[in-house]
Amino acid sequence: MRIKQSVCYPMLKPPEIPLADFAARIAAMGYQAIELWKRDETFEEVVAIAKANGLAIATMGGHDSLGVGLNDPAEHDRIEAELHASIEIAANVGIPGVICFSGNQREGVNDEEAIAITAEGLRRVAPHAEAKGVNLNLELLNSKVDHPGYQCDHSAWGIAVCEQVNSPNVKLLYDIYHMQIMEGDVIRTIQDNIRWIGHFHTAGVPGRRDLGNAQELNYTGICRAIAEIGYNFYVGHEFKPTGDVYEALQETFEICDQG
Repeated sequence: MRIKQSVCYPMLKPPEIPLADFAARIAAMGYQAIELWKRDETFEEVVAIAKANGLAIATMGGHDSLGVGLNDPAEHDRIEAELHASIEIAANVGIPGVICFSGNQREGVNDEEAIAITAEGLRRVAPHAEAKGVNLNLELLNSKVDHPGYQCDHSAWGIAVCEQVNSPNVKLLYDIYHMQIMEGDVIRTIQDNIRWIGHFHTAGVPGRRDLGNAQELNYTGICRAIAEIGYNFYVGHEFKPTGDVYEALQETFEICDQG
């Protein structure tokens, strides 16, 4: 099965380029979707432009606040309401998954306790996600470079949450860039745990730059492994190009076009 690729346009689209022009160019390269970070006043316009260019919306944010998240039971009511609203929108637009965050580590709460609290927060929303056919993708982020204190910073932590919830619609956003920084062993981890992965993000390590040979990850090999598994969702690109954005995206598409 050939990899489906998406572009995180808030990071990759230069501000001087109209979204309609950007969408047309990336669609012509073979990209199948764009991604949103937030649901704001431009949401409907973005969806319309994407669809006019034959692009889907691969994912969007599910709830507010990265640092204050599901590992805090005091936030569960708020996050549940926000996720319910996001699931409804995602189902109506055809978005396969929304992004969730563990939040930063809380003083006096150990990993085992935090995993159980996070799982309970997701368990409250999982039946609605299942009914609507939308995944709740808990994002793995590095706490070493970009997000100090973030708790879901290793794949084993996120997998433990998914196992406790035990819902087909509670998965991980496996960010390859972040997990290379924290633990490496990317391909084997993906192969062993693909049932728990609902979305991928990419970027070069170090620096979160292009995916070519100037960084340490072999994205051709990684994407070939993902394709061989038969993964059905998107591999989304979320990096900062060192040069021309269209040249970077063309190179990225060719590197990851496996299947």
